Amino acid sequence: MKKIKIVVVDDSAFSRRSITRMLEGIDSVEVVGYATNGEEGIQKVIALKPDLVTLDLEMPKMDGFTLLRILTTRFSLPVIVISALSGADKVFKALELGALDFVAKPSSSASIDLLSIKEDLQNKVLQVLALKPVIHARPNSEATLPEQRTAEPAQTGKAGIGIHHAIDLVAIGTSTGGPPALQLILSAFEQKYPFAIVISQHMPAGFTKAFADRLNRSSLFDVKEAEDGDLVLPGRVLIAPGGKNMVFEVCGGQVTARIEAHSESDRYVPSVDVMLQSCAGIYRKRVVAVILTGMGNDGSKGVRAIKEQGGRVIAESEETAIVYGMPREAVATGVVDRCVTLDRVAAEIILQGGFS
Repeated sequence: MKKIKIVVVDDSAFSRRSITRMLEGIDSVEVVGYATNGEEGIQKVIALKPDLVTLDLEMPKMDGFTLLRILTTRFSLPVIVISALSGADKVFKALELGALDFVAKPSSSASIDLLSIKEDLQNKVLQVLALKPVIHARPNSEATLPEQRTAEPAQTGKAGIGIHHAIDLVAIGTSTGGPPALQLILSAFEQKYPFAIVISQHMPAGFTKAFADRLNRSSLFDVKEAEDGDLVLPGRVLIAPGGKNMVFEVCGGQVTARIEAHSESDRYVPSVDVMLQSCAGIYRKRVVAVILTGMGNDGSKGVRAIKEQGGRVIAESEETAIVYGMPREAVATGVVDRCVTLDRVAAEIILQGGFS
């Protein structure tokens, strides 16, 4: 059986050796070479023709961002970024530039700490190698969104209230490929619509605050990492914190977010299923669930719960999904109302909400 060839690019000798050992723990993988900076990385890619590159972002001579642009545009190579938590904002920039996924490197360089990423790294390598990378076009808001009109203000924070519109909540679940997809969707809204948005994006602890801050800078909605007790309000986007689940309850007529530890049965965290099941019981027919790109079947139980309560379900189509795993499983339930390309998701939300 032909082995998958990988080149490791990292300026730390210790990290290169450790990452190589982890990768070669996969029977089908062979690390064919390594590079200590971007310039050397290009040379190794040309000479060795790998199937995948793992990439550190901070390196001398040519940094990881420059190399990433070259690898994704000239060579169409899948790239997994391996970066420290302190570089969270840089990770999201890398994902926007075309990296398919990332692994969080521990802050300590101790051997036992670095080995903690072994399972995550191996799983993501196997996932990425099963993919055919997709390049998404940037949204053209004039072409993709229906004619805008000024929406009446919603009655704030009340479950089941929405006199002037058909929905009060949009609940989005996603995984691999999700960060740039979410940025594309949120930046496509040309006004702050009177519904709330809640998001569960599979992500490790420590990254979601930087992710929320990044989305907030490019969106008219108010985006934040969810905290226990946050109100679910029109015009606000709450992102489940990495490594935790986000659920909801009604207190004094207002919907409130609750942040909970995940259970052992939760294969994916933050859990899309847990979030959607919680939304369904509160918002009933006044919620739209959206399942975007991602590996696995998280969300398939949740969309059934949404539909049973009269809500609507949108799934990203195979045409644009980086990983057509989660959307495929949602479609397989038979409850999806609409499958649309990524650049049409925002428009579809507006149509389902009755704003056009």
